[in-house]
Amino acid sequence: MNNVKYANMLVMPELDTTEKRLLPFGILSRLREESPVRYDAVRGCWEVFAYEDVHQVLKDHGHFSSARGASAGESVLFSDPPRHTQLRDLVNKAFTPRAIQEFTPRIESIVHDLLAHADGSGMDIVHDYATPLPVIIIAELLGAPQEDRDRFKRWSDVLVESAQNDTEEAFRGVMERRQQAISELSAYFTSLLELRAKRPQDDLISLLLMAEIDGERLTPRELISFCVLLMVAGNETTTNLITNGVRLLTEQPDLQRELRRNLDLVPEFVEETLRFYPPVVAIGRVAKQDTAIGSSTVKAGEQIIAWVGAANRDPGKFHDPDSFLLGRKPNPHLSFGFGIHFCLGAPLARLEAKHALGALLRHAEALAAAPDRTLTPIASSFVFGVKSFPVAFRS
Repeated sequence: MNNVKYANMLVMPELDTTEKRLLPFGILSRLREESPVRYDAVRGCWEVFAYEDVHQVLKDHGHFSSARGASAGESVLFSDPPRHTQLRDLVNKAFTPRAIQEFTPRIESIVHDLLAHADGSGMDIVHDYATPLPVIIIAELLGAPQEDRDRFKRWSDVLVESAQNDTEEAFRGVMERRQQAISELSAYFTSLLELRAKRPQDDLISLLLMAEIDGERLTPRELISFCVLLMVAGNETTTNLITNGVRLLTEQPDLQRELRRNLDLVPEFVEETLRFYPPVVAIGRVAKQDTAIGSSTVKAGEQIIAWVGAANRDPGKFHDPDSFLLGRKPNPHLSFGFGIHFCLGAPLARLEAKHALGALLRHAEALAAAPDRTLTPIASSFVFGVKSFPVAFRS
């Protein structure tokens, strides 16, 4: 079996237990100190852990490509210049600072409704709060019906799933589920695109249908791929950011008290959460040519996994990196990537997290992890989050 093509689907061998995947940062830091750049023969990939090396891999698109054969076709995430530049310039029109800020009243309304329908004694942050908010926003941005949000979440969960061992059966199972999800998503967005072609509306799909690059419309494949990308990246990352923030608040009650005294600090809390408990712990690239990373030479065509979760705690870049410091400045974390592939939706994710966490702190006098909760990590080698996070609170 050629594991190279499965490098981004197999969990790192050092993270072989639930406990380790629930809190991997100590292991990632140890690997950064022991072997800042290493080759994993089992998974067929290079792994990079130190901040400067991760930064190099993410920044240098001339040597490290994002074109990794995305199953859903061409997209801004899995493309390189010049096509990447053209696609990003086009999509940027929907993500200007002004356009993002216009979401504020809608985000506040959704957050209010979700908290109003919550059980007075607590809620499951993932299912009742952190998942519905970004899914509703992305659905409305695209022009998809809200009632499809459960399907969106199911599809996105499948697309970030990793195999839990290196058996052929595990790989085949993940691949079959991914292909099924991609097939269903393609059919879903094909139908929605056909509707918008006949009756345009004030949504992103209608905008993309009318847009041109060098006098040409986007192909159906490009349109579908971007819709899939936005749906997955737009809800999975934000869901984990909000959940990870609540997890930190329950683990460090002093943070709750400090934030309640001054809710203006919530954006700073969101930023340090991104560094300390990043929603995405690793990002994949492929070497375009033989390239040096540190003292190692990566050959053309080989895969690289850049461990953001290790880079964000590199003491060479961050003071007291294993402590959560509210108001940390500077805070050059790499949780949204870097360079031309810096996350397009980062401002929207920050805005949603700010309002979701601020409203939750106002709603509940105290947040605590439910006493009978059992945490299960998301089955992904690149994503850091949990499937469920029940909390108890006094309102």
